[in-house]
Amino acid sequence: MKLYKNIMRRKASILAFTFLIAATGCKKSFLDVPPQGQPAETQFWQTEADATKAVNFIYANLRSWTEVAFAPIALESLGSDDTETGSDPSDGSVPFMNMYDQFTVTSTQGQLSDFWNGRYFTINLCNQVLDNVPGIQMDASLKARYLAEAKFVRAYQYFRLVRAFGDVPLRLKVPEEAAEFNIPRTPKAEVYAAIENDLTEAAAALPQSYSGNDIGRATKGAALSLHAKVAMYQQKWNDVLTLTNQVKGLGYSLFPNYEQLFRTNNENNQESVFEIQAEIVQGNPAASNSQYSQVQGVRAQVGGGWGFNVPTQALADAYEPGDPRRDATIIFRGETTPEGDPISASAPNPMYNQKSYVPFSQYVTGYNEGAQQNIRVIRYAEVLLMNAEAANELGQTDVALASLEQVRARARTGAAAGVLPQITTTSQQELREAIWHERHVELAMEFDRYFDVIRQGRAKEVFGPKGWQENKNEVWPVPETEIEKSAGVLTQNPGY
Repeated sequence: MKLYKNIMRRKASILAFTFLIAATGCKKSFLDVPPQGQPAETQFWQTEADATKAVNFIYANLRSWTEVAFAPIALESLGSDDTETGSDPSDGSVPFMNMYDQFTVTSTQGQLSDFWNGRYFTINLCNQVLDNVPGIQMDASLKARYLAEAKFVRAYQYFRLVRAFGDVPLRLKVPEEAAEFNIPRTPKAEVYAAIENDLTEAAAALPQSYSGNDIGRATKGAALSLHAKVAMYQQKWNDVLTLTNQVKGLGYSLFPNYEQLFRTNNENNQESVFEIQAEIVQGNPAASNSQYSQVQGVRAQVGGGWGFNVPTQALADAYEPGDPRRDATIIFRGETTPEGDPISASAPNPMYNQKSYVPFSQYVTGYNEGAQQNIRVIRYAEVLLMNAEAANELGQTDVALASLEQVRARARTGAAAGVLPQITTTSQQELREAIWHERHVELAMEFDRYFDVIRQGRAKEVFGPKGWQENKNEVWPVPETEIEKSAGVLTQNPGY
């Protein structure tokens, strides 16, 4: 057993470090990871520099394929009424992506495994930091911050897992004993509790902001905001209101131009609570590995993208007349973008995701199209809308209306007179529906709509025409490969 423990511990360490040395960073120094020179396993986890490398790789990994590309699109976006597969029928990926859009997916489909294993790979990176960094002799404040950053990312990954699958195995340390490798699914209430504990501890240790090359790391505001979102999914409205009120006091504000908010030259602005950092690393295409923009870019365009995860007509119709967010969210076939890019009138799809769009002039030959596009994970606008929803559920109508109005006022800027009138209703149900509508149009194409509608209890009504079934499609199937590897210790979700 001792030999087995040592082998498995070594395998876990080598797994992480192999990826660690394979990745390089970007202009943000905390994403810079040495591209070569693998020290022996016994030499790692010894110094502050080792801790820095390990934490930096957690961030670098967040822009990888399973974090931002096909699997997240399939499980976190395509089920909603806002999106459909897109691309072109000639693309061999279309049939299996359609399975998520039409709710015909079975437990053997490969994106399920990619999503599941991608989350647990990142969780393992976090667990290695949390297991090993406490024993390193280094600056105490930096150590505390690194541990908090790892807890934030681990919480983010578990939140994505529990939304997608419900009960999931909860691993809070690197397994050592044989019995720790094959564990059953943990009830989602316990997973949520672990997520909240991580975020509480992270918020207590993380700084309010960073400067210089550290901008983009997890902050106190990020931990509080994610905690509010986790609480919202559990309808813990007092907690949501308390947490979002704390974030409101941290100095965030809305970026004045909604369309420009998503462009690369405005990354990490005053509205950004947490973004996944991406960048073109000169001379190193392998390290410039984000494909978030590429897989959603306009298809059949010179130097364009693959055209997956496209807006639907239902989304285009959801906006109030004159709402400028419609044209800032959707690229229409045949238009010219605000940045001057003409979109082919013969593109395969009538609409594309403008929030993932990178102007064609910024494409770099030899690199993934739009590889420098940061992914907006949490924006202050969402904090305000969570605050509004919680306040309304608690009967604090004035607070709810004020937070809602801040978001609508920004969208109203530059629109014609009379567009997006101020919401004044005092009916709790009418205000609830107005806040839900605002989440819909404000956060469209940002991978939240599907789970939002489910938590609101409206999935049968909204997604039923697409094939969504009650008491089944609230969660996706557990990957069959994981059930087989567990010899039945893992169980399948009902209906699959």
